[in-house]
Amino acid sequence: MRLPRNAEIWLVPYLRDRLRKNLRPTRPKRAWVAIADHYEPLGMGASIETALGCVARWRDRWPRIAGDAPRDAAGQRPQYSFFYPQEEYRRELLDGIAEIVRLGVADVEVHLHHNNEQRDTFIRKVTEYCRRLTGDHGLLRQQGGRTVFGFIHGNWALDNSRPDGKWCGLNGEIALLRDFGCYADFTMPSIPSPTQGRVVNQIYWCTNNSDNRPRSFDHGIEATVGGGRRGDLLMITGPLGLRFDERLMPRMETGELAGYDLPTASRVRRWFNLAPAIGEDIFLKLYTHGAQERNLEPLLNGGLASLFHWLADEAERRGIEIHWATAWQMYQAADALIHDHKSDSVPAASS
Repeated sequence: MRLPRNAEIWLVPYLRDRLRKNLRPTRPKRAWVAIADHYEPLGMGASIETALGCVARWRDRWPRIAGDAPRDAAGQRPQYSFFYPQEEYRRELLDGIAEIVRLGVADVEVHLHHNNEQRDTFIRKVTEYCRRLTGDHGLLRQQGGRTVFGFIHGNWALDNSRPDGKWCGLNGEIALLRDFGCYADFTMPSIPSPTQGRVVNQIYWCTNNSDNRPRSFDHGIEATVGGGRRGDLLMITGPLGLRFDERLMPRMETGELAGYDLPTASRVRRWFNLAPAIGEDIFLKLYTHGAQERNLEPLLNGGLASLFHWLADEAERRGIEIHWATAWQMYQAADALIHDHKSDSVPAASS
């Protein structure tokens, strides 16, 4: 059988994870579900008019989808996290997304594409962008006296992880994210890119390499109940594995929601089996590029509506509670477990 591209990075850790979970099965009590959208309305050369139209369609249709979907165990509607890119900042676009957030069904976090980056310009970009999101749009939040944010690295190249050094260029990125308020990274998985990390299907702590080599996230310490903080940055990864779908040759499963790979009941079952866990809680971090036309219409015209029904049905079949969450709420649930606090309730999306 021909292996997928760059399988040497993740295949052995994946098989090890499957063996571990099969030998030590646990019955989850709760499932936390978040959608992390790499939301790029100005991507692929789109005009500002096209981008405004994209935001307007999400503003019109997503709240209705969330309102019609099954409520979770806490009575909350489904949530959506827009990871909006710093380099695409336009006030009018963020104003439109902030309207969705104020309806209580969405949140905004930080996304960044860069190349040949320098430490001082990275600091300036992140600091100024967070200031704009909080001061101009009422987004992000304060914790411990400073602004905090979830992060997705553009082009998957977290911590200068491409072999050719493109689309980042900044070693020591993990430590910088820690220092400037990143509460968790949501970049992975990135298959089939060579940027994929060597830790799969885990929520784990990574620590910046002491010599500032790239790819600090290739190693880490798994988050456990009561384990406390064990590194510089919490990595919240999505499901990664193989699925056959009645095919002779398997295809990759990464939790992506796309027009060419819409959610199905069988994919949902696979996500539940692959999901990272902390104790008796599993965490399904799904992702999409919801501003791209090829994904936007399929998702808003039935894909997302079906997704939440399948998720709720699968949780009921397994006898576990389902919790819809923003990226921030998913982190809060994980953090509560890590510090051995009660985690069966979740605050409002805008908190």
